Amino acid sequence: MKTSTFNKSRLATSLSLILGSMVMTPLSAQELSNDNDAVEVINVTGIRGSMIKSMDVKRSSSGIVDAINAEDIGKFPDTNLAESLQRITGVSINRANGEGSEVSVRGFSGARNLVTLNGRQLPTTTGSRSFDFSNIAAESVSGVEVYKTSNAKVPTGGIGATINILTARPLNNPGQHAAVSAQVLNDTSATDGGTTPELSGIYSNTSDDGKFGVSISASYSERESGNQQANVGTGWRSFEGTVDQDWSGAPGANPGWGGVPKDEFQTNRPGEGDIYSVPQTTIYKFEEQQRKRSNAQLVLQYRPMDNLTATLDYTYVKKDTDTQFNDVSAWYNFTPSRNVWTDGPISTPLLYSEDYGTDLKDVAMGAGDFGVRDETKSLGLNLNWEVNNSLTLELDYHDSSAENTPNNEFGSNNNLAMAGFVRQATATDFTGDLPILAVRGGNDIQSSDMLVTGSTFINNRNRADVKQAQFRGEYIFEEAGSIDFGIALTTTENHGQTKNIDRGNWSGEGEAGMFDEKYFPRESIYDQFDDVSGGNFEDFQGIYGMEDFEIMDTYFDFDFHGVREQAAQLLSLQAIGDCGNSFCPSTDYASQTDRYNKEEMKSVYLQYNYEGDFADMYYDVHIGVRYEDTDVSSTSAVPVYQMVAQWQGDSEVYLRDPSAPETTFESESGSYDHFLPSFNFNIEVVEDVILRAAYSKTIGRPSYGDMIAGTVLTKAGRIDGFNGSTGTVGLLPLESDNYDLSAEWYYDEGSYVSLGYFKKDVTNDIEYIDVPTKFGVYTPANGPYFEEALAEVGPEGAKQRQYIYDTYHESDPEHVYMEAGNIIVLANPETDEEIEFKIQTPSNSSEEKGFDGLEFAVQHLFWDTGFGGIVNYTKVDTDNTYNNFVIGVPQTAEFGISDTANVVGFYENYGWSVRVAYNWRDKFLVSGFQGDVGPSPRYTEAYSQVDLTVSYDVPQVEGLTLFLNGINITNEYLRQSGRSEAQVLNVTQQGARYNLGVRYTF
Repeated sequence: MKTSTFNKSRLATSLSLILGSMVMTPLSAQELSNDNDAVEVINVTGIRGSMIKSMDVKRSSSGIVDAINAEDIGKFPDTNLAESLQRITGVSINRANGEGSEVSVRGFSGARNLVTLNGRQLPTTTGSRSFDFSNIAAESVSGVEVYKTSNAKVPTGGIGATINILTARPLNNPGQHAAVSAQVLNDTSATDGGTTPELSGIYSNTSDDGKFGVSISASYSERESGNQQANVGTGWRSFEGTVDQDWSGAPGANPGWGGVPKDEFQTNRPGEGDIYSVPQTTIYKFEEQQRKRSNAQLVLQYRPMDNLTATLDYTYVKKDTDTQFNDVSAWYNFTPSRNVWTDGPISTPLLYSEDYGTDLKDVAMGAGDFGVRDETKSLGLNLNWEVNNSLTLELDYHDSSAENTPNNEFGSNNNLAMAGFVRQATATDFTGDLPILAVRGGNDIQSSDMLVTGSTFINNRNRADVKQAQFRGEYIFEEAGSIDFGIALTTTENHGQTKNIDRGNWSGEGEAGMFDEKYFPRESIYDQFDDVSGGNFEDFQGIYGMEDFEIMDTYFDFDFHGVREQAAQLLSLQAIGDCGNSFCPSTDYASQTDRYNKEEMKSVYLQYNYEGDFADMYYDVHIGVRYEDTDVSSTSAVPVYQMVAQWQGDSEVYLRDPSAPETTFESESGSYDHFLPSFNFNIEVVEDVILRAAYSKTIGRPSYGDMIAGTVLTKAGRIDGFNGSTGTVGLLPLESDNYDLSAEWYYDEGSYVSLGYFKKDVTNDIEYIDVPTKFGVYTPANGPYFEEALAEVGPEGAKQRQYIYDTYHESDPEHVYMEAGNIIVLANPETDEEIEFKIQTPSNSSEEKGFDGLEFAVQHLFWDTGFGGIVNYTKVDTDNTYNNFVIGVPQTAEFGISDTANVVGFYENYGWSVRVAYNWRDKFLVSGFQGDVGPSPRYTEAYSQVDLTVSYDVPQVEGLTLFLNGINITNEYLRQSGRSEAQVLNVTQQGARYNLGVRYTF
């Protein structure tokens, strides 16, 4: 194995001027300098070689840069790019179904980082600015660089960092090279079989004269996975401790739906100054997922002259994801309750319970089967011309698209809900990590009790296009440094469409027992939770008089397709959806939500670079400015609803579509421009010790969803209110003043220690304000019928609607009637109140937010023993945090801010390679909203994971390697919570996965 060595540490640093251009064009080791005698050609393999190459990029950069490099052609350190990136100091990831998907840097979430492919801005399939790294197979990637400090050449858009993915270029690696691998993946989280294939190959070759090169790579993988979840529905409703619900409905009674009374049934009830919260539901969900991913890339290079190189490349990515689920839930109705509370000031029920007596409530169950396809295409052309020894010019153009579309006849998402009305009482024990649901009557549910209730079939379609032309150059003065210059024209277009077919009959329709019993196999809930444990409900039974409650441990894994087909035949349904029976999606996108954004960005940059000696200390300095001008336009079609809403569930009120669907189009535009200075200074104070200082101003563009024209109203509301959202096309991007200091000691080959401090002052952050707005739509839930029913039968919606029907269906059949077995109460504009919608509206905050942190890293190779390792830790602090003691008001807070740490150890010798990686991320805020309860925090709790890689080079066959990869080998689970960790929102058990395979390099 050859290792890379630099003859002079001063030379290593001087290469920063050239290595900086790797943001746009990855360079081979031979291209790093014109002095071929000064640099030994790099030709290394394995973990050790990858670490040395990554360290050399860090050392030679003009700013603070971290990198990961392939261990060999077609062999990236991890099977997923995001899972490799999390090993870098200050980088953390979000996981989707147990796999890394979104990358955060220095606490800034994926939408606040710019991802480029070979220096080109990528479109995303997510409908946002956040890039999904699970779309990209690792086999075709030669390296990934994370630019934590900016310079004028780096494209704007990343507050946290710019992440550049590098792919193979054949002329950078002369000769013929190839690698193929085959492996089987076993995902322990899957219950329906988890062993699937993965195949990949890469081939690269150049002509004998070095003028022509071709590289082709392809991969195909399947993954069968699953997860088991416990959820608290749409969140926790929060109140001040002084709030008292008196249940009378009389004038002056607390209007907060869910507030608890001050009575003998509240043990340790929250008091003055406390904030308390009550759960809306307890849900268990069991999901299976199949993913098929195909990647391919073709690169053609032609060098007709030594100073001219043309590169044509095409990249294709396709990912199909199919999902099936079943769930079971019990919703709370906020009747008088018996509870046991934690101490304040944030108070949470250790036990929450309601008793309904003979007024039976439902045990709800749902099922779904849906699929989506992500597809990305990118065609690019690059011309690099070394005009002479002083001047280099480069032209780069690419046309890229990314699309997310439904890939299932039943839509990109759906939910078919059923219920059996057998529940007499409900309680949830929140003392453990897993909430434990207990009921009276629920365990005895039979298939003959089941009714179809609501259903939703959704089609979502998003498409993003990026067309980008970049011209850049470098001019080297004989004795006065060099200048970099360039211009870029970038146009991005994002088009999102949504069509939702929903049926809101949550009281059920048809008759119990109408469905075939074969569709309802009975399953255990708790048999599926092997890795997470809950509280001990038995402790509450004797003390609080709940002996007749039983832990809910049964649900029907009911057949989505069988029930759907039988329901379509037996029920009286509206002729909507493509299938004409309401149990399918619609492709008539034009009749609902259709949103379009266009950004036209023009940029110019100029940067001066100088290197020299000061008191025998080598230094280099880079001073630049970048000018950005952006024009934004948006056009949206939004649905129009009837002026009267209908009340058709216990607490659900629905806006009504007109008989002929109508939409309106709204258009807006905006613009902004910025001068973005940057300064990077590096000095080698003693041999192998480098100090760095940097300042830059960067911007982070608003999300596409926040810049949408038009107001979208939430079709389903509650009796206590309706919501909606709108965008602000004229939003300004976030502006950040960035300060960095770093000290790095490269004390041995492949070994270094670094300590850095960073500070970011961010303005123009996005805050969300609820703007009360009326649209001429009336609700029956605040009119005279409602007030009368509230006074007569109390706050329960089912009793209220029944009272209204019994009293008024004959005298006012136009507004009170029965439809498909469900009571409908229709608004009367003459007597009822107009709905005041809370329209969530984004705007720029005038307040400056501060972020700072420390980054520490040690990489050490234990000489020739084969052992080595990495330890790094990042501490991030901000004043832009969520205040858990403020309720009911949207807050501005940065998502994703958390401390992170990594410990990676490896052994590589005698053909064996073993690596163990430990990754830890502290608690962080992921959202400021919890479902339909409105403004409330959602935190992802601290999480750690251990991954393992083992490989063996078979000595009898040169180039043949056997390997085993293990991800999350200790079966860690994810947990989210609200204002306190006792307020669980989600627990996801995700299991371990293992790859066993063979790889051949030749």
